[in-house]
Amino acid sequence: MTDTRERRMEYLLEATGENTKSKALDRAVEFYLQMRGDTAVVPNGAFVGLMEKAERQGSVTPEEIAEVLDTDELPVNVRFSWSVGE
Repeated sequence: MTDTRERRMEYLLEATGENTKSKALDRAVEFYLQMRGDTAVVPNGAFVGLMEKAERQGSVTPEEIAEVLDTDELPVNVRFSWSVGE
């Protein structure tokens, strides 16, 4: 394995919170397949769904984006906080 690949694997382990390379790869692959789509199991991926929603509505809110992109492998949620002054 090249140094670049080894670093990527370390980053993937950290990003997924998994302890083994195989579990980290499984999580990353499942997320990719759900986002990309165009497979027998996931014909329309989340990215396609998000683009179609934006095209239909003209724009999407952060909440709507999170709703479309949220997966078990990589949960997505939105939190807002406002502050004026100190």
